[in-house]
Amino acid sequence: MENGKIADVDAGAEPDPEAEQGAQQGAQQGTRREGEPGADAPAQRDPRPARPRRRRWRRLALALVLLLLTPILASQIALGVNYLGDPADGTRTRNRDAIWLGHAWVDGRKDDADVKALADRLRDTGMRDLYVHAGPLEHDGTLPASAYPRAKWFIAAVHREAPGIRVQAWLGDRLASESPNGMRLERAATRAAVVRSTREILAVGFEGAHFDLEPLHSGDRNYLALLDTLHEVTRSRGARLSVAAHQIDPVPGFHSFWGTTTGHPKWWSQRFFGQVARRVDQIAVMSYDTMQPLESTYGGYVAQQTSLALEVTPPGTDLLMGLPFYKENRFGHWAHAETVAAAVRGVRLGLSRTDADRENFGVAAYVDFTATETDWASYEKGWVR
Repeated sequence: MENGKIADVDAGAEPDPEAEQGAQQGAQQGTRREGEPGADAPAQRDPRPARPRRRRWRRLALALVLLLLTPILASQIALGVNYLGDPADGTRTRNRDAIWLGHAWVDGRKDDADVKALADRLRDTGMRDLYVHAGPLEHDGTLPASAYPRAKWFIAAVHREAPGIRVQAWLGDRLASESPNGMRLERAATRAAVVRSTREILAVGFEGAHFDLEPLHSGDRNYLALLDTLHEVTRSRGARLSVAAHQIDPVPGFHSFWGTTTGHPKWWSQRFFGQVARRVDQIAVMSYDTMQPLESTYGGYVAQQTSLALEVTPPGTDLLMGLPFYKENRFGHWAHAETVAAAVRGVRLGLSRTDADRENFGVAAYVDFTATETDWASYEKGWVR
């Protein structure tokens, strides 16, 4: 049975050789062209006239592909060109660099020997600030003291082993900007709780509060209002307010296009970046996870990001460009392309072209627990020495 119908064949019947031969001859006659011997049946339509139509469709498809690929290829060429040239003399560390540290430093997994090893690692580099993970914040903005039980010990140990280095509390959370779950900055009660949590953590002895709230869409007025209040708190305590910032539109308005097509805007407008930078003491650009396929295009992209950020960051605000001290291979981040060496060279090129003498400038390494000796060597060779 096939498609609900009974086949019109007797399963037990023997095939008739004469009938089968006649059927074969009839089929052959039906396919002979007109004028050929035995062409007593109508000739079938020649399929060749359909070929021009197929060729037209192929050409149209190719044109569409080229239309889509041309801007991408052009951008890749432009970024590669942006990576050419030599950085200006003197575009090295200003001793305002930073590194993100994992939660193990404040939850009891580290000891005095670990702090001494960290101090030895940081000695003779440009590191000035440690962003140690003391959160995450709860979605309602609160932060239980149980999240950072060894914070006082760590701060004291760093001051003992590495005088002059500041310890800031790295506080973050996922925002409900693209999903139903997460922190909602539009709620005044949530923002007030974040401010209270900041006061509490500064009272422990942290010398600053570093916020990483993601995904944070460009133009978020609630975020700007929160920063205004937080800065009043940190100034009153003589502490620093710093933030991790999204990348800037590589093309004006690109965050709107990307948000419309993917639901995740990713970038900030340059104007919004400047609004954030004016409200903080430090702003660290997360200049990684860039979707770049090559070291040259990644380095050119970082050079562009550095220039865009320098153009709108006030001279009194520390601008730090992120370095990828980690390795991943996925869409958005390719380890062979996003190297520390390429990032450092890109930072120096952008600094050279835009504001080579800028003092309040540095790099920020993400993150200590994935860093390799190659990462540290690339940072020290390319940026420190």
